[in-house]
Amino acid sequence: MPASRRSLTYLFIGAAVFVVAALLYRNLPSQSAKDADAGQLYAALAQTGNASTDKANTVSTNASTPVEVQGDGQTVIWYDGNGTRYQTTVSSGDEVSREFAAAKFYNFKVDSGSGSNFLLSVILPNLVLFVLMALILLWIFRQTQSGNNQALSFGRSRARLLAGDKPAITFTDVAGVDEAKQELGEIVEFLKYPDKFAAVGARIPKGVLLVGPPGTGKTLLSKAVAGEAGVPFFSISGSEFVEMFVGVGASRVRDLFDQAKKNSPCIVFVDEIDAVGRQRGAGLGGGHDEREQTLNQLLVEMDGFETATHVIVIAATNRPDVLDPALLRPGRFDRHVMLDRPDIRGRRAILEVHARNKPLDSSVDLEVLAKQTPGFSGADLSNLINEAAILAARANRKVITMKDLEESIARVIAGPERRSRMISEKEKRTIAFHEMGHALVGKLLEHTDPVHKITIVSRGMALGWTMSLPTEDRYLVSKAELIDQLAQILGGRCSEELIFGEENITTGASDDIRKATNLARKMVTEWGMSDKLGPLTFGERQEMVFLGR
Repeated sequence: MPASRRSLTYLFIGAAVFVVAALLYRNLPSQSAKDADAGQLYAALAQTGNASTDKANTVSTNASTPVEVQGDGQTVIWYDGNGTRYQTTVSSGDEVSREFAAAKFYNFKVDSGSGSNFLLSVILPNLVLFVLMALILLWIFRQTQSGNNQALSFGRSRARLLAGDKPAITFTDVAGVDEAKQELGEIVEFLKYPDKFAAVGARIPKGVLLVGPPGTGKTLLSKAVAGEAGVPFFSISGSEFVEMFVGVGASRVRDLFDQAKKNSPCIVFVDEIDAVGRQRGAGLGGGHDEREQTLNQLLVEMDGFETATHVIVIAATNRPDVLDPALLRPGRFDRHVMLDRPDIRGRRAILEVHARNKPLDSSVDLEVLAKQTPGFSGADLSNLINEAAILAARANRKVITMKDLEESIARVIAGPERRSRMISEKEKRTIAFHEMGHALVGKLLEHTDPVHKITIVSRGMALGWTMSLPTEDRYLVSKAELIDQLAQILGGRCSEELIFGEENITTGASDDIRKATNLARKMVTEWGMSDKLGPLTFGERQEMVFLGR
């Protein structure tokens, strides 16, 4: 609970206790007294011998100041000869009142509303009412002030400051991106030892842009930088800058960099910066584009840094093609670090990192797994190890076997097995011949990848599956390899035609035909592999304005 709200609660409790105590004190009699009517009081006056029927000649041996009864309902406290205490309510002007006012008796007194009883009966209710009204007004003021603070907080940055009590991720937890680790390691070294670079006239890079496909470790690298640097680390998403209110995005950018300057040296990490850094001039309708104003403020803040502030901006994106050129120039993002899917050595290192604290069976060979996972990103490999651990726990085993890991590869690629799907024997036979066609063509052709696994057990949306794995990582593909790949893709449809006849081909080859069509189109229109059309590129990339271009 906030301190202001807690103090207000204590104030209400104290006021309530005060009111209850005052009411109890007011109603608490100081001494028990018997009720007596006015006749009894008059008789007592007559019996004392100090009063006579002649009111004007009343004389008292116990001289005291005469007391006058004023107002209605005044209480007279008196004692009889035995010392018994009585109380009688009299009104001004009646016979008893006149008799009592003229008399001078030491053992009589009138509660006329003065002193503490008057304070409790007259002033206290008004004071309590005043205090309650003041508390209500104070509560209304606090609520209004809180609402104003919430309205004003729209313009404040929502960046999260990485707490030091959380387990830190370091460069030892990142594998497969050695060049990127080296680039960011220099940033960490600059923050730790700035004099080393200043001695040779080097200045701090103002920004580092991490570019790569999803799952390649951009966010993980930024967390590792935060763990290694030991400086304040602000983390925010690009989409958190833009709000429904005009000007909020620019205000949040200013507030973020103001906080960064106060905590210098520090690191500011902006994830998915393409949400706010898309190229300007792509808005629709010609109206005010709040995102562009936010980008303008970001450009000014990054270019306005002083070299002594030691604030570094790290941003991540998988869409560098849509970013504004002014954001990419040196002076804002001085370094562009590319992160690609790891090669076989990188996959082996990543598997070792994620299998570090998991019990593996002696049959597990991470080198073989690295060969079986070409094209896998770091996130895919992490999910692979986790799926294998889940499979081992499901089978009540204490260690993860090679079979678990191979099954998890299939789950990551094609999804889990669907053994409960009811398929007729005729369809099973068709699926088996279809997959056999893929495998047979892949086995016989020279430039295809070796067939690793064939199954007719349904996985995901596929009724059957033939998995071919390359023996090594390839970054260039020849025309011969593409043609053999086309043949293997269409091998399933050809097998159906040969076995069941042309009139009995099925829709099972729909995905194969789509893949073959896309591959053949790229060979002709993008890669210039057509014998008739030659090395030409046809058509242009269709970039929609909604994509930021």
